[in-house]
Amino acid sequence: MKLYYAPGACSLSPHIALLEAGLPFDLVKVDLRAKKLDNGDDYLKVNPKGQVPALALDNGELATEGPVIVQMIADRAAGKNLAPGRDNAERYKLLEWLNYITSELHKNLGVMFSPALGDDAKAFFKDRVMGKFKYLETQLAGRDYLMGKQFTVADGYLFTMLMWAERLKFDLSGMPNLLAYKARVAARPKVQEALSREGLLKAA
Repeated sequence: MKLYYAPGACSLSPHIALLEAGLPFDLVKVDLRAKKLDNGDDYLKVNPKGQVPALALDNGELATEGPVIVQMIADRAAGKNLAPGRDNAERYKLLEWLNYITSELHKNLGVMFSPALGDDAKAFFKDRVMGKFKYLETQLAGRDYLMGKQFTVADGYLFTMLMWAERLKFDLSGMPNLLAYKARVAARPKVQEALSREGLLKAA
């Protein structure tokens, strides 16, 4: 498999999932502005959407959209328990979290990176996202991870969004559950490996 990624983009989520799953894959870096690969090839010929992540499967098919990709990864490494089984009622709770993260966090945070967005608009989106983080703060009380004691692919996705919030200078100091959660996920060896591979680890 090949994971098409950009450092620190939402492709960090399936990157973490692949490492946690222990599946073999190659990393292919994408310049999202130029829509080019490192070797100069046109990324739009790989993924006409022009976005990351994209996962090229060994059968020649291409999977896009992060929440779908991470479920595929989890299902290919069922023994790692990165997602409840497809016939398990808990699977719908995972789907609920993935949908919440992609619709309520990802889309609202992503727009804030636009240089065209004015200060008033940024303040609007920041206020909106803070409300979502406050909800997560309550949901993480007494839990190690979103689904309880078990790390799942939803956690890699939420962690990626928390990394974005840090880059956007969100003040989460009043949310101890969320901050402890972020630190807990960050401390996982495979998460550290993904951050290192993408050049995202801060120098000590």
